[in-house]
Amino acid sequence: MTQTVKEELVKRSPLRVLDKSISGGLGKGRLGVLASRKGVGKTACLVHMASDKLIQGKPVIHVSYSSRVDYIIKWYEDIFKEIAKKPRMKGALAIYDEIIRNRVIMNFKQDGARTEQVLRSLEAMIVHGNFPAETLIVDGLDFAQVDPQDLGKFKEFAVRLGLEIWFSASLKGDEPLFNEEGAPFLLEGLMGAIDVLITLRHHTDHVHFNLVKDNGKPAPKVLGLKLDPTTLLIVRAPARRSR
Repeated sequence: MTQTVKEELVKRSPLRVLDKSISGGLGKGRLGVLASRKGVGKTACLVHMASDKLIQGKPVIHVSYSSRVDYIIKWYEDIFKEIAKKPRMKGALAIYDEIIRNRVIMNFKQDGARTEQVLRSLEAMIVHGNFPAETLIVDGLDFAQVDPQDLGKFKEFAVRLGLEIWFSASLKGDEPLFNEEGAPFLLEGLMGAIDVLITLRHHTDHVHFNLVKDNGKPAPKVLGLKLDPTTLLIVRAPARRSR
């Protein structure tokens, strides 16, 4: 029963659309960034992405640079509650306690821990703590304080340990926030280390996903995904009608 529920959750997840859009997924040794203004839903997206990995039995480490982590734990609980409301998904809550054992949340202060210290702590957990994570979620990192060398160290770490790493990047300031290619001005000096860049933007009553860079290559296009404003779940966007 449990395995059937997991298989159904994986099969029906809208994140399969994302995987297909970025050449089968982010992939080991690569860095992905979700960028938008604060409050648009980046953390919810990252939690949904992490939950999808957990359902597949893949360990996840969620790094938070926020002063609190209780809201992140609540995000995971709320995401599963919302998934369980979907047709044929009532069994989602039954597996929550089981799969959450494969998740570790680690908290750092950006002004108190250098990138090297953070990576040493992560390696200690993965290697010496026998927690073979395949996905690393990094939320709340202030990219205004990140230089190319810092992101390069994350990149080297991802390659060496065989990790895929997803970051959130909060955009601040007045418009325009994006250059002609659709990339945030905030990230222009860091694009060399970013393999996949997705921006989130409000469009009428939903948030749409825009693929800006796909595995090292410019790939401006609107993905077939959106963020439901009520549940903050990633959902499939309705197919466009041909005229």
